[in-house]
Amino acid sequence: MSTGEQFDAIIIGAGAAGLFCAAQAGQRGLRVLLLDNGKKPGRKILMSGGGRCNFTNLHVEPAAFLSQNPHFCKSALSRYSQWDFIELVRRHRIAFHEKTLGQLFCDDSAQQIVTLLLDECQRGGVTLRMRSEVAAVEKRDEQFHVLLPGGEVTAPSLVVATGGLSMPGLGATPLGYRIAERFGIPVVPTRAALVPFTLHKPLLESLGALAGVALPTQVEAAAGMSFRENLLFTHRGLSGPAMLQISSYWQNGEFLTLNLVPERDLEAFLTEERRDHPNQTLKNTLAKVLPRRFVECWHTLLNIPECTLTQLSRRQQNDWVMSLRQWRVQPNGTEGYRTAEVTQGGVDTRRLSSKTMESRQVPGLYFIGEVVDVTGWLGAITSSGPGARPGPAGRRWPKSPACEQRSFIPSPCHLYLGGDRTAGSAVVHGGTSSIQLMEK
Repeated sequence: MSTGEQFDAIIIGAGAAGLFCAAQAGQRGLRVLLLDNGKKPGRKILMSGGGRCNFTNLHVEPAAFLSQNPHFCKSALSRYSQWDFIELVRRHRIAFHEKTLGQLFCDDSAQQIVTLLLDECQRGGVTLRMRSEVAAVEKRDEQFHVLLPGGEVTAPSLVVATGGLSMPGLGATPLGYRIAERFGIPVVPTRAALVPFTLHKPLLESLGALAGVALPTQVEAAAGMSFRENLLFTHRGLSGPAMLQISSYWQNGEFLTLNLVPERDLEAFLTEERRDHPNQTLKNTLAKVLPRRFVECWHTLLNIPECTLTQLSRRQQNDWVMSLRQWRVQPNGTEGYRTAEVTQGGVDTRRLSSKTMESRQVPGLYFIGEVVDVTGWLGAITSSGPGARPGPAGRRWPKSPACEQRSFIPSPCHLYLGGDRTAGSAVVHGGTSSIQLMEK
């Protein structure tokens, strides 16, 4: 790479947000340089949806996003909807299907979405340079100067799409936050979100036999927010979509309240079983509606004696039912950024234009994707949010909903985002490659 190369726009971060932004800008006639510190673009996309990428959700709405500026996402959602991206997926002949809660997954592989984004970058003549560590960013004479190991590149517009701190094994760094702070833009304190919980050792040991057991659950945080999805017991604590969702609303030290039988009237069931099968044991009765391993463990945890239904007193029955309906548990913490789907907090959106994602105080500087303080639910909500689809539009940037796609996390959506969304073969059009893939 030569020094002093001039571009119309430089984008830092080749995740979903950066790739989509680069493609849109390039297709509007701009000379675009896309930089990333990793070996391959779209690394989080490849992990999303269990490797099939839940790329969007049919039910995207502002209420599914968390931010200290809660109205910020409305403009981005209105400028580029989930239907726009679905149409793009169809144009690339990628087969997909709907799962629960409006989540859309590729029939084949998440690689199809990465290929789609790279093909769109090809169409725009984007220059993509991987393994490019940004050493410094400055602004002089209305130009942004980005210092790289091989020299310096400049452009009047700089887009920061560096992502958050989640999944550091994939190359996550605080670079985006440092750039914001370098230019005096506040950063809302960050924390791991859409993340499994850890438990205190005594409770964890008591539940050890349940690792791998899943069951429908309704979980409620102390502030009143609740989700109804699956709970998964693990060797470290509690996971599954329900727990990932509620983690964004949980504060350290608080209790969670779980209803472990949200889909059944347990009193009516036990009354009917007592009438029809009076000599049946309580364990065998409950095993009809709950995993047997769970029933065995719960009996031990609550110190419930072996008994038949006729031997079970009404008070014992009520105590058992309430233990399942209102299980209060105080997590020890979370698994942190290592397994978190997303990062909560980020660049303060009150300092950004909700229509263009441009800094209000530094013309030509844009922040998009997970680096921004907008966090979606599981089920491909995160990949559909304003952090997911922000679009620069300024003096040298086309005034259109460009660059609107927050990284696909992976809900498991991350990807679950929902709740965090082709059997046929996919034909992805390549054409003559104009994208320049370079490594240092």
